[in-house]
Amino acid sequence: MEYEPAEYRKLVIKQYPPRALRETPEGRYWRRFKAPVLAQQIGAVTSLDFTGIEPYKCAVTSSTRVLIYNAATRKLQAQLTRFKDKAYSGTFRADGRLIVAGSETGHVQVFDVASRGLLRQLKGHAGAVHTTRFAPDRLHVLSGGDDSTVRWWDITAGEQVASMQGHSDYVRSAICSPTSPSTWLTGGYDHTCKLWDVRSSQCILTLQHEHPIEAVTFFPSGGLAVTAGGPQVCVWDLLGGGRLLHRLASHQKTVTCLAMSPVAGPASEAAAPRLLSGSLDGHVKVYELDGMKVTHASCYPAPVLSLALSPDCSLMAVGMADGLLSLRKHANPRPSVQSTGAAAQTKARKKPRLTAANFRYFVRGASERATAGDSVVAAQRGVRLQPYDKLLRKFRYREALDAALETRDAAVVASLVEELAARKGLNAALGGRDSAALEPLLRHLQRHLCDSRHTRLLVGIGHRLLDMYGGVVGLAPSVDAALQSLSARVGAEMEACRDLEQLQGILEALLTASLPSSHPEQRALGNGPAVPEQQGAPLLLQEPTSSAL
Repeated sequence: MEYEPAEYRKLVIKQYPPRALRETPEGRYWRRFKAPVLAQQIGAVTSLDFTGIEPYKCAVTSSTRVLIYNAATRKLQAQLTRFKDKAYSGTFRADGRLIVAGSETGHVQVFDVASRGLLRQLKGHAGAVHTTRFAPDRLHVLSGGDDSTVRWWDITAGEQVASMQGHSDYVRSAICSPTSPSTWLTGGYDHTCKLWDVRSSQCILTLQHEHPIEAVTFFPSGGLAVTAGGPQVCVWDLLGGGRLLHRLASHQKTVTCLAMSPVAGPASEAAAPRLLSGSLDGHVKVYELDGMKVTHASCYPAPVLSLALSPDCSLMAVGMADGLLSLRKHANPRPSVQSTGAAAQTKARKKPRLTAANFRYFVRGASERATAGDSVVAAQRGVRLQPYDKLLRKFRYREALDAALETRDAAVVASLVEELAARKGLNAALGGRDSAALEPLLRHLQRHLCDSRHTRLLVGIGHRLLDMYGGVVGLAPSVDAALQSLSARVGAEMEACRDLEQLQGILEALLTASLPSSHPEQRALGNGPAVPEQQGAPLLLQEPTSSAL
């Protein structure tokens, strides 16, 4: 009578409850901004701005200069140094050919990016100019300064067109509406945010933020505005008469900058626009625009003063108060709409005609999917075994344990040890080892012995190793050093447990004393029932049977 060999069953890996919340796709997307390039500037980085067209460049305003960085190489490309005092708010025109910046002297200066020459010097402000922006028509500039005025300039004539007065304190931020070129939003230290119509030079709406406003921005639709000042970020409904929709207080210190991630590529959760805020607490936080919930947060080593994202979301620039500039590049950047359309047209032009002269002609249809009426035949796939499964199948227990230790996965090692104990092969796996083979086991014990999920199992393994190799301790210096490290780790854990027990006793006394004296039976509730000590040897000191497992 012939018997067929039984089919080997793969080792079932133990599943433990998650110890923390799993990372969301949103968090994974923002964590892919990696490999920061850090550039130390001579002063605080107060402003950052990207060009709107490729190749993207970043204008960095720091101290008495505006620096231009190449977004592709993240290296310094040019410097604008025609300032007598501190420079502020260096921003590009839409075509990236001009830069406008304010200064401590009250002048608004326009530069040519290619030649770095000074084209216009607009004079009129009586104080420092902290915010400057090009208009969408590329012919006008709006500026705001410490003289509490907002001024509208014609750069072709080099003259002031209008002076808008309404703020009673410093004007620190301004932005143009994405849907109306004549509508501008400004924020000042008088706790107000004002909506201006530059055609009539009149304020059409005033919002009360309750804190000095550091930054303002619009939603992509143009109907909602965002103001940042103090530790709060406020979202306003402009079409609803300036109604406050959200007041976000997720920062601990003053919020200094805002940025809106642009929409690029197909609409999806990762590609949808997001609001970013930076603060003096050193954090940059990301908000989704539906419920205004924080979906991701990153920490920086110094207070954050400025923040900007490239139009294709491939580069994130963060400027800090200590002069540090961080340029972080995304691992998988989304293609912009412009580049996507150009690539699609190029691909359509270069697509060859499908004939018998092309190899694709003979493999056509291989990637087609079955329709609803087709019959699908499931492919027979073999069982893919891990190295420890292959060795366990051949009853090579010592090599199987070594292969499990190489994975550095505590769940895999625990599952294999329990399988070896059920097969009565734990002694064979642990015995007969030299110093080189013992070190991985001792390192695993040192790493995971204090993990409550594996403590009982690894204590039993440790006792068994001491019983087997206690007589040869002192012969191998590497093994002795590993045993000393393990002993120190166990001693530190026991000391922590004793401290926790003392703290528990103190808390029980405090809770008991806080109960009313009229109910003595409630005082006894502070002392819970005594927990009986666990009797018996540690797990796996003796070979368990398969039925016990």
